[in-house]
Amino acid sequence: MFGRRTRLHGRTDEQLLLMREAGLLVGRTLEMLATQVRPGVTTLELDRLAEAFIRDHGGVPNFQLVPGYRHTLCTSVNDEVVHGIPGPRVLEAGDIVSIDCGAEVKGWNGDAAFTAVVGGREAGRPEDLDLIDATEASLYAGIAAMEVGGRLYAVGDAVEASIEAAATRDGRTYGVVDEYVGHGIGTEMHMDPQIPNYAVREAGPKLVDGFTGAIEPMVTLGGIDTTVQADDWTVVTADGSRAAHWEHSVAVREGGLWILTAVDGGKAALAAVGAAYAPLDAIG
Repeated sequence: MFGRRTRLHGRTDEQLLLMREAGLLVGRTLEMLATQVRPGVTTLELDRLAEAFIRDHGGVPNFQLVPGYRHTLCTSVNDEVVHGIPGPRVLEAGDIVSIDCGAEVKGWNGDAAFTAVVGGREAGRPEDLDLIDATEASLYAGIAAMEVGGRLYAVGDAVEASIEAAATRDGRTYGVVDEYVGHGIGTEMHMDPQIPNYAVREAGPKLVDGFTGAIEPMVTLGGIDTTVQADDWTVVTADGSRAAHWEHSVAVREGGLWILTAVDGGKAALAAVGAAYAPLDAIG
């Protein structure tokens, strides 16, 4: 899958500022949705809230631009890994839900995801809380591995190493899903190159100033095998174990990193993992 030779291209400062507009809208949409994830709400209600928020703020839900998909979000619950279709399912306390969202603004795209416990962390099973935290930590480990002149597939090395360390620390079995990967992002939501969330033998192409990519580890409480349900979208774990999914769109710059879909630009999270923060604008 990753064998072909690829030369990466960067965005100009003007293009990165436009991508930040799209990314910030995605980040704020997810921030709003996090307050609405509660027992009794349906995944379709969350989807409608997200669509209204994006359109009210000048964006277009870019998931709706994917052929055959008509929703704003993917809402994946419990053993659903990714691409869960919003519908009448009522969320219950203790469920875990991964919410994946994208928006296009002025022809540029943002894409991000988070996983939360319905009813708050106090409603979560210990193993689910560990899974969510381990997956989020692996996301930032992967992001922190990106630097101008470095190699793209260092992302997957860092994600897998982070998950392996968490498994040892937590005394859990975690599986890093390898059938679905991150991707480049820009004038389209999904662009080359593919970005593996797991270690591969190759180093990958060299990262350049202004490169933008979406990093999105998906991790299970069991094995890595998945199946696609009859709706041709929803991906579930083959062994029925629960899964978590975290994602951010990131710009790699000479001075450091800019998490385009984080409301604060990633300043706090990057500091926590010892990575340099390099926004273009004063507010990040």
